[in-house]
Amino acid sequence: MLILLSLIAVFIVAVQWRASAREAAATAAYPPQGRVIDVDGTPVHVLTQGSGPDLVLLHGASGNVRDWTFGFTDRLSDRYRVIMFDRPGLGWTGRLPGKAGAWNTALESPTEQAALLQKAAAIIGIERPIVVGHSFGGAVAMAWAVNQPDETAAVVMVGAVSNPWPGGLGWTYTVNGSAWGGALVVPVLSAFVPQSYIDGSVESIFAPQPAPEGYAAHVGAGLVLRRESLRANAQQVNGLYPHIVKLSKKYGNLQMPFEIVHGDADTIVPLSVHSEPLSQQVPRANLTVLEGIGHMPQHVAPDAVEDAIDRAAARAGLR
Repeated sequence: MLILLSLIAVFIVAVQWRASAREAAATAAYPPQGRVIDVDGTPVHVLTQGSGPDLVLLHGASGNVRDWTFGFTDRLSDRYRVIMFDRPGLGWTGRLPGKAGAWNTALESPTEQAALLQKAAAIIGIERPIVVGHSFGGAVAMAWAVNQPDETAAVVMVGAVSNPWPGGLGWTYTVNGSAWGGALVVPVLSAFVPQSYIDGSVESIFAPQPAPEGYAAHVGAGLVLRRESLRANAQQVNGLYPHIVKLSKKYGNLQMPFEIVHGDADTIVPLSVHSEPLSQQVPRANLTVLEGIGHMPQHVAPDAVEDAIDRAAARAGLR
């Protein structure tokens, strides 16, 4: 028994050491691209580019602002002030008070995330923005609009979560979002997930299109493999459902223009579950369906997303 306990102790030490080493390498390789501001004690990473009407971009699960800087913001910064935030626990934005910790299952709801980022927006002088949400970021964009309807010029949803869905989310979110999984499984994943698994995951996110060359290296997958980021991501996704149910009951009150862009080959956030219902829930919605496109329109069909943003700006009287 003593030998067994000694082996377990050695394994735990080795896991934590390797996870720490990989985290240090990731943070060195992918430093903040923008500035980190203090919002009531929580560090929030914000990157701004260009000038013009304010345009806020909110990334999806397992992401950070680097998803947007892989060429997409260059399309917009000649006519918008593009503002990108890392969401709580991801990239270089910290977790909200009371949410962090190996055995903690607390999560930042879309409403809490929107409130934090809206405080950050006020600090840097953002006024009446167009808010773009991709994937999980769509839930935060909807919460942003619900929180501040009179101060949100328009919303653009891109392959975005907006409505309750049938079925579960998969065992990885359930395990990693649990107390024991966050404490015991997450460090092992952080320490030992191979590059081949990361590459395969990136390809699956882009399917049926291939991932663009250089995307995985640019976005910094190592950042989300940090232990606290893995926990935050899993907890936020795993606990999203009841918050979406609550939010969706308020969509009918939103009067700002909505542009909704969604690929009909998206199996991660299905069109029929999210964007098609949303287009009937909000009064001023325009739905664009992209034939054969998967979950990453901003990279594989960027013209369509760019056009949707310009339409939203025009409809909101900003252009």
